[in-house]
Amino acid sequence: MPVGSAVRERCRTLLGDQGEIHYVFPAFSEGPAGTGNFLIVVTDTAISVLATRTLRTDRPVSVFAEFPRRTRLGPIMPGHVLELGSIVFEFDEEYAAVVSAADAEIFTPEILPADPLPEL
Repeated sequence: MPVGSAVRERCRTLLGDQGEIHYVFPAFSEGPAGTGNFLIVVTDTAISVLATRTLRTDRPVSVFAEFPRRTRLGPIMPGHVLELGSIVFEFDEEYAAVVSAADAEIFTPEILPADPLPEL
């Protein structure tokens, strides 16, 4: 299920001027530092990991980590897991296409379909 426009707007407010938001997907991390829910946001200039409220995972509260836009999200490991920096994130299977599209946009743009409405 796509992340709603209200969630995107909350992310935009928290991130400020990082350019257009291209992709947003929820993720979960569990490790030595504890557990948490996050929103991973891909913009024109960065990949940002936003920490969310404990029981309201659609409400980002702070920027947990940032990576340059040329950071690769994949490859997706078994169990729908990806690693950003030293942090391992789990995400729902339905967002695997989002992760792949975010990588393709930067690393292999020739495989993306043409914009059906370029004049808009």
